Amino acid sequence: ISILPPQMKIIDKYILKKYLTTFFFCLLLFTVIVVVVDISEKTDDFSKTNLTAWQIFKDYYLGFIPRIDAMLFPLFTFISVIFFTSIMAGRSEVIAILSSGVSFRRYLVPFMVGGLFLSALLWAGYQYLVPKANQTWANFDRKYIHNGPDLQNSSSYKTKVYFKADSFSYVGIKGYDTISKSGNGFFYQTFKNKKLHYNMRAANFSWDTSNNKWKFNYVQERFFDSISEKVVISMEKWARYDFKPIDLRNDDLLKDQMSTKQLNKFIESEKRRGADNVNALLVERYNRDAIPVSVLILTLIGVSLASRKVRGGSGAHLAVGIIISVAYILFSRLSVVFATQGSFSPFLAAWTPNIIFGLLAFYIYKRAPK
Repeated sequence: ISILPPQMKIIDKYILKKYLTTFFFCLLLFTVIVVVVDISEKTDDFSKTNLTAWQIFKDYYLGFIPRIDAMLFPLFTFISVIFFTSIMAGRSEVIAILSSGVSFRRYLVPFMVGGLFLSALLWAGYQYLVPKANQTWANFDRKYIHNGPDLQNSSSYKTKVYFKADSFSYVGIKGYDTISKSGNGFFYQTFKNKKLHYNMRAANFSWDTSNNKWKFNYVQERFFDSISEKVVISMEKWARYDFKPIDLRNDDLLKDQMSTKQLNKFIESEKRRGADNVNALLVERYNRDAIPVSVLILTLIGVSLASRKVRGGSGAHLAVGIIISVAYILFSRLSVVFATQGSFSPFLAAWTPNIIFGLLAFYIYKRAPK
């Protein structure tokens, strides 16, 4: 680096500044457009809530905006790189840099520094900010948008909930409300040596936050051994089981609302219970590390593509970039489906798009103008 022209440091700052300003401008512009469209679609819903504009912004859009921005963060990174790099190529700035004796690898340095910064920013967001934003958005949506006046038809009310509490126990619930943390039609069964050992039924139940226990009302317990049966009837029963209200939510968005630390604990809990949704949870966990890495991969692809001066300028580069972006999103969705609905490894489901497009990035880099 010491034998490079002193102007290269100025060019580094120029490229890095262009990269970051273009990215944040695109992200800001897109966010404004999405918010305006969302407001126009939900005006009637918002008016029914009787909330002020500030309350709607604080309780809904402070969750909605980070959620949407995180989903499309890699896409706008890619488009930003292609856009300003193709402009540099069109002005012959890239040719001038490479003709001065600067290698293409050295030319990539400010791009990769910017990509690394944005990748770290997205990774930190996925660990802490985005889950909290998802929770804010989901709470508002469940309470005001998709929650009808009838409890039985509301999105917070779950019916026919069945799951494995541990290796030998099973739980069934007729109906459960995730907001009040109460339900009805509860049963708990334990098996030993493939035979029913214990059965407990309760007319209704609720979670006691102060004691961290479940309270059951109108309880009937049946104890079985090889030759006899014992029945115990009680008006109420307090008990701790290996499941808590968060385990009964049965919500596809639940995994998106947990911090990474909470998600790791929840995954371990679901594994112990033998739950069926472990693959979906693992895909979410691995994606929180894999998606930020895609920022670096897409940055390398974007620079390698757009640094070549072609007929059509930015338009041609953007068209190719959009095609690659769509292909990346398609690969990501297919991998998730195969992992959650099939036997595909959750780790590979999260990282396969990065592996495939990493190889594509290396190929395009090798063919880039030197």
